[in-house]
Amino acid sequence: MFWAMLFLILMLLCGAGAFYLAGRIKKLKAIEKLSQKSKKLGWAVSIGTVILLCVILGLIFGMFTAVVLVLHIILVWAVTDLIAFIVKKLSKKELCAEIRAAATAVLLIIYFSYGWYNAHNVIGTDYSVSTDKLTDDIKIAMIADSHMGVTLDGEAFAKALSEIQEQKPDLLFIVGDLVDDGSDKEDMISACEALGEFEATYGVYYVYGNHDKGYSDSIAFTDEELRNELSANGVIILEDEVINIENELCIIGRKDRSDEDRQDISKLLAGIDSSMYTIVLDHQPNDYDAIEEAGADLVLSGHTHGGHIFPAGYVGLLIGANDKVYGYERRSDTDFIVTSGISGWAIPFKTGCVSEYVIIEIDAE
Repeated sequence: MFWAMLFLILMLLCGAGAFYLAGRIKKLKAIEKLSQKSKKLGWAVSIGTVILLCVILGLIFGMFTAVVLVLHIILVWAVTDLIAFIVKKLSKKELCAEIRAAATAVLLIIYFSYGWYNAHNVIGTDYSVSTDKLTDDIKIAMIADSHMGVTLDGEAFAKALSEIQEQKPDLLFIVGDLVDDGSDKEDMISACEALGEFEATYGVYYVYGNHDKGYSDSIAFTDEELRNELSANGVIILEDEVINIENELCIIGRKDRSDEDRQDISKLLAGIDSSMYTIVLDHQPNDYDAIEEAGADLVLSGHTHGGHIFPAGYVGLLIGANDKVYGYERRSDTDFIVTSGISGWAIPFKTGCVSEYVIIEIDAE
């Protein structure tokens, strides 16, 4: 729902901004010469240039990313216009349209080069928490939001897992959105096989995200095929289920928030011995008050992509779509960690965060 609302807002802004952008292009000397001969011709060329730009970006990156990129062009060009206005007021010098256009292009190239690097360069992020409920230290690896096919194919996903393997974690958690509507079946199978080769003392666990089952019939495989591949490779799927490990550690995997049948967290935790260390896997970072009240020890989530494109994460917090966008937070006796994800949905740029896997050291006191 949040992304649908965001997309609608972006479309409306782009529609209004397109006229502004066409007006800026019309100020370029080459277009001005055409306008002197015919104002209609000048506007036609300017509007046509905007349309052509949108089509080219859409063909290269897809419609949603094209909308985001065009909106940034409009915003940055508006900033350069504001700077030009201030310069004129202070120095009485006019910055020509060509200078403004060039400045806009340079700033956007730098900004989205940074975003491209963040999206495609996967780093490790470390956290440490402590408890008196465990006898020995435990190391957890967590990934989320690979959205197979955006920045990672099956081979790149396997490579990232091999880097995580070097950390020798005791547990690997996949906290939703392994795939989405745009994922190829071959990449899905390759990713599941890579998970099957992963060695973790207590196993590999998976919970569904809102994209894993697909939003349309365009997805290249069924949910049953995904389940079969995960299960065939030894990945344990948890859907409102509880797993006990050595009578000290309890893993609770929740159905996604989008699933109408998911149980309340209080019911899932009700029968668990309070002396056990409880880890809740919940794709979307919501329901924090209820989880805290239920007494979970550690809650791991993804979904937000760390904000993905600035300032989307802050908008999500403002409208109450998420309880947290990124990082670590402690409420009472509960530790919450939200990862920005190993990739992201649709947009191959990350300007509000990084792509990461997470390593969590649980220190036994």
